[in-house]
Parts: sequence; structure tokens; C-alpha cells
Amino acid sequence: MFKEFQEFISRGSVVDLAVGVIVGAAFNSLVSALTTYILNPLIGLIIGQIDLSDMKFQVLGANFLIGDFINAIINFLIIMFVVFVIVKMMNKMRRDGSRSKFDKNGDEIPDPQTEYLQQIRDLLRYQQRNNNNNNRY
Repeated sequence: MFKEFQEFISRGSVVDLAVGVIVGAAFNSLVSALTTYILNPLIGLIIGQIDLSDMKFQVLGANFLIGDFINAIINFLIIMFVVFVIVKMMNKMRRDGSRSKFDKNGDEIPDPQTEYLQQIRDLLRYQQRNNNNNNRY
């Protein structure tokens, strides 16, 4: 059972997921600090209220902490923008990696692995034809 668990943990996807969660948590705390200590005071200066987290209103005795909600929106927008940029870069790298190369004449330069596989295929076809011709006599 321990060996199975060790194999499960050793898989790349599990380790990648764990690293992603740890990096995500660290990034979240960084964005929260940026919002709380830098962006909120700037927004507070603009709207005339120094501490944005104190921004609230009351209706029938219920407090609505609009400042905390604005903090959450700012955090969300920053994180989503960074995720968008990362996904966009990953998609571009995938597209660039999958593009075939072309020579000066505009002819496609085949992948060497594909070329070898085509040669093997052609040899197998040739052998099969020769075997079929030899079996006739």
C-alpha cells in the first residue's frame, strides 16, 4: 500500500498540482498585500477616505462593508488578469511549437521523426508486396 501511495505521489500531475496550489496561495497573499497596502490607500486618497476597508453603509442597523467587497473585487481582477496573461503565453508557446517549418521556397520541412516513420511504412509496404508476389509462384 505504501508503494502504491509512493507511485501515486511520484506522478508528475500530482506534484504539479501541489506546486500549483502552493504557488497560488503565495501569489494570493502577495496580491492581497498589494491591494491592502498600496492600491487601497491610493483609492482612498482619490475618494477622500484614507482607509478603504472602513468604507461601509448601514441600512436598518445592518452594516454593509463595501470596502472589503471592493478589496475582494480588486484581488479577483488582478489574479484573473495574471492568469489570463499566463494562459495566453502558454497558448502562444503551444502554437509556436506546433507550427511546421518552411524552407525558402515555401515548402514544408518535414519533422525528422515523421520522415523516419514514413520510410519505415514504405519499407513495410515494399516487403508486403514482395511477399505477396513470392507467394503466387
